[in-house]
Amino acid sequence: MDVVVTGGSGPLGRSLVPSLQAAGHQVRQMSRRGAGPGGVRGDLATGRDLATAVRGAEVVVHAASDPRGNPWEVDVAGTRRLVQALDRDRLRHLVYVSIVGVDRVPWNYYRAKYAAEQVLLASGLPVTLVRITQFHHFVDGMMATAKRGPVLVVPMGWSAAPVDVAEAAGFLTEVAARPAATDVVEFGGPEDLAAADLARTWVAAREPNVRVVATPLPGKLSAAFREGGVLPGPRAARGRVTYAEHLRGRP
Repeated sequence: MDVVVTGGSGPLGRSLVPSLQAAGHQVRQMSRRGAGPGGVRGDLATGRDLATAVRGAEVVVHAASDPRGNPWEVDVAGTRRLVQALDRDRLRHLVYVSIVGVDRVPWNYYRAKYAAEQVLLASGLPVTLVRITQFHHFVDGMMATAKRGPVLVVPMGWSAAPVDVAEAAGFLTEVAARPAATDVVEFGGPEDLAAADLARTWVAAREPNVRVVATPLPGKLSAAFREGGVLPGPRAARGRVTYAEHLRGRP
């Protein structure tokens, strides 16, 4: 099929594009600059070149996001622009990459992602919303940022199910070839782990002289994490690569 991947130059996109190509699809990698093999230029924030970038697409995997900037402009308004630009007569499936917990965690970025989901569900397009847990490399970055000298402080009671980005890309490739679910599908890592256990695993592999300290955090956001807000549900598909294997360089 003719597939367009938005956010194709991001960490997920760099695994997703070759996964889709290996499955036999013709893939266009959309980004603001249109760089790289198969790159096409399209800007969700402004709508510039968007209609040209997605023209003729049979499948769109919408992975673009702006967690550090203005997600309401890119993730929500940009999704509306994407919906308007698509050829409804040709489109078979739009797969939206979301995050497990966007409906439960009171964080601005998650609220924007949830709002983008609602835009797609109301669009009348054949859509599947794929909520994925945190990628291994994201957890790595959080641990490195939280480390202060010989101490790594983590929130007490928080849990996560980090997942391998290549496995997530493979799952999205499978979903893209299916009929639209018009619903939410979840994909997570193989283990639900406490933040303290994740930190100890990271420390053992990367910073063996660092001590892990778990401390309680107040507030609604922390409560949502303690209540399992970012853990996948019982019907979620699961990857196989554990966080410890990732740190050992496997796969």
